[in-house]
Amino acid sequence: MRLATVLHLAIIAVLITAATSQAPPIRYINHTVGDNAGWFFNSTTNTTAANYSSWAASQTFNLGDYLIFRTSSNQTVIQTYNLTTFKNCSIDQSSDNDTVVYNGGNTVFDQALTIPVPLTIQGPNYFFSDANDGIQCQYGLAFEINVNRGLGLPPSLNQPPPPPYREPPGPDSASPPITIPAGGKGLGNEGFKNGLSVHVIACVVLFALLAVNGGIGVVFS
Repeated sequence: MRLATVLHLAIIAVLITAATSQAPPIRYINHTVGDNAGWFFNSTTNTTAANYSSWAASQTFNLGDYLIFRTSSNQTVIQTYNLTTFKNCSIDQSSDNDTVVYNGGNTVFDQALTIPVPLTIQGPNYFFSDANDGIQCQYGLAFEINVNRGLGLPPSLNQPPPPPYREPPGPDSASPPITIPAGGKGLGNEGFKNGLSVHVIACVVLFALLAVNGGIGVVFS
């Protein structure tokens, strides 16, 4: 009886743990990359401030979460969905629609930066620094994550793109003048003429009926 009770409690504990681990998130999370170590690379020793692959493996990422890169202008932040680009530690072969450079053009040395990166595409996401001709990436300033659906994208990250800009019409793009065809018929004139003809015919018929019935006297001088 005692053993059965212990087994019963163990089964309940396993079920509770499984249910808790699979429970959907209740909020969006900001993940500070590398925790207190930040996103840094020592070019003298060719070492990173943290093991970013291990850090990423300890986190759960969902759509709508943010990665917060606390770094400096000595590193770059590249986000890509292209595995080949990630493995090459270079954006030379990347497409414009699958790779984003967040601070690759900064020219101020050792300037402190905080770079928020939203997670907007479910599935594999890759991050690396291509500074020092890719050496930073090759020595570990890189990691990959898998983004789950979670709560889905919040409205602030799920807006449709704005419509394409259209040049407003200029004075030379006014509507062309209306050309009236031969015979004097303009737009809408035909209906007016038909209506006039009906009235004339109606008057003539009424006049004839009155004349036959003696209701109208015609006097010729």
